[in-house]
Amino acid sequence: MSAAVDKSDASRLAELGYRQELRRDWSVVHSFGISFSIISVITGITTLFEYGLVTGGPGVMSVGWIVVCFFTMFVGASMAEIVSAVPTSGGPYFWAAVLAPRKHAAFAAWFTGWFNLLGQVAVTTGITFGLAGLISTTATIKTAYTPTPGKTLGIYAALLISHAMINTFGVRTLRYLNNSSIILHSVGISCLAVAVLAKAPTHQSAKFVFATFYDGTGDPGWSVRASPAYVAACGVLMSQYTITGYDASAHLSEETRNAEWSAPIGVLTSIGVSAVFGFFVIMAFLFSIQDFANTVASPIGQPVTQIFLDVFGENGAILLMTLIMVCVWHCGLFSLTSNSRMMYAFARDRALPHQFTWVDKKYQSPIATVWLAAFLAFLLAIPSLGSAVAFAAATSIATIGLYISYGTPILIGLIYHDTFKKGPFNLGVFSRPVALVACLWIGFITIIFCLPTTNPVTSQTLNYTPVAVGIILFWTITSWFLWAHRWFTGPIRQIEEGEVDVGPDVLEQVNATSEKPSVDRKL
Repeated sequence: MSAAVDKSDASRLAELGYRQELRRDWSVVHSFGISFSIISVITGITTLFEYGLVTGGPGVMSVGWIVVCFFTMFVGASMAEIVSAVPTSGGPYFWAAVLAPRKHAAFAAWFTGWFNLLGQVAVTTGITFGLAGLISTTATIKTAYTPTPGKTLGIYAALLISHAMINTFGVRTLRYLNNSSIILHSVGISCLAVAVLAKAPTHQSAKFVFATFYDGTGDPGWSVRASPAYVAACGVLMSQYTITGYDASAHLSEETRNAEWSAPIGVLTSIGVSAVFGFFVIMAFLFSIQDFANTVASPIGQPVTQIFLDVFGENGAILLMTLIMVCVWHCGLFSLTSNSRMMYAFARDRALPHQFTWVDKKYQSPIATVWLAAFLAFLLAIPSLGSAVAFAAATSIATIGLYISYGTPILIGLIYHDTFKKGPFNLGVFSRPVALVACLWIGFITIIFCLPTTNPVTSQTLNYTPVAVGIILFWTITSWFLWAHRWFTGPIRQIEEGEVDVGPDVLEQVNATSEKPSVDRKL
């Protein structure tokens, strides 16, 4: 990449008030790759496949995927337009502050930031705790291993530590792991899906895949207690949870070259490619189910693993589950990366203690927030020791937290569109209609994912999503009016407009490409 682009990125960041402190060496492919890896269709589909089968069945899973991806593209398009105008690590909370009127900017940033933080932590929990569950389940094949909540939580802790260690000491290897993740999630998973379809002794009919409704939410199920539409609406959680995390392209924008274009392209392409790959994977799994009743009530406790056992036998199932687990590990790794960058930006603007702004000079990584993100993700999984629906609740929390943080700046931009200064990527006359559809969809899923999905509702089956979301809502509003409004002013400028501080890494890149580099640029 040319020195001119490096200086342009640093200049744009300076206009927004920040120094170039993080290493900027990611390309548009890496921007796509990190969001594609965090979306990780194989992660969401595999870990919530059982939830999908019992909450609506194959028809809701297949048609629901199409519906969810359609409306998610509206959310992604609006986000892409905003990140092109405001490419910083803060992502949604920074956007909210920039787009809101000056007198409301600080509160908009405070509100959006805390919900984004909740969603980021919860999505890391959902991904990595889901991986711990897959490891526990796969370990039972051909062994006498018996999973327990305590053992699964221990595996989860070890996985978080592995992700935090790489994000601490191996930050320079992240882009190479990103490349391997793209290959695994595209070529690897495509081969897996083709193999399952080709090897399956029998295949289900199209009617089974697209028109079979199944309610396994209790006795009686919620389709009786409420309605089939209620179950179908709740059942799209598998699809919507899967298509989350594409704000990673925004959170890594301060490490991406030509971010005004690369970040929005990363957002949109990651959603589009994931939509296609995800549909292919769902079709492969649903058409290859050999015995629906046995798959739903699998003795091994994991429907996807049961499909592999029925199609390939024990050795083949272990091999394919290993491939999936490697993909999920990459997904969890980059989720923690994105999470830590958001917290770093939030701390930089004094919403978190200033100690969390520490960036290691040698590794150019926000180490303090890396470990904070891992610690909070571990805490969120502790209820799994006493709750049968803890994982589904964590995925609901992740989905709601993230989408509220996505929707807030989109809504602000919709209301105050006259002051929204667009970047190079913009939707033109379609900007407001697209934003309106995005906001309506986010409002819909925020409501339905707080509803109970298991009947009867007990302490073991309670969906504690509204509790967690309510706590954050209460904390955000109460803390603001009691004390935060006195000192939190929203995004804080590190440097004044007109001053460009490109940082040592960009200077190194400029020196390598120009004999007489200049770090001053008229803004």
